[in-house]
Amino acid sequence: MARITDAADPAALQYVLDRLAIQDLIVQYAFGQDLHENGDNEVQQQWDVVFSPDAVLDYRAGGAAADIDYRTLIATMRGPGGTMSGLENWQHFQGFAAVDIDGDTATARTQHLHTHSGMTDGAGWNLMQTGFFVDRLERRPEGWRIVHRTLEILWMQTFPAL
Repeated sequence: MARITDAADPAALQYVLDRLAIQDLIVQYAFGQDLHENGDNEVQQQWDVVFSPDAVLDYRAGGAAADIDYRTLIATMRGPGGTMSGLENWQHFQGFAAVDIDGDTATARTQHLHTHSGMTDGAGWNLMQTGFFVDRLERRPEGWRIVHRTLEILWMQTFPAL
């Protein structure tokens, strides 16, 4: 991981700007999840600026098929009968990323805590998931974009609502 040793060095400023841009992308992913209702499919508007058009996602840890694109993930989660269709509320917290930048490529490892609540047959429940996103990013003409993301789940727990 790069370290800033001379704040007067122009490369140090570029490093900080790149780190902030990458952190913003990671937060924008969560906003794409949280600022929309089921079925509105506006998630893609936010994720179009997070992922490259050719990005590959490995969400097998969450039950998705291997090596899918983000549009397929949106349909899987938000489409009719999607994995989020039974949820009433949710929020996705992203931690600060550990980022390693090498020119126009970078890797990031970010902790996450995802919270969900739903109702089944009149009984409320909550689901919590913790883990990491492991991202490969590239600087493109339009800015930094995630080109590959792997979901790692540390643990997940469902418990009744009180």
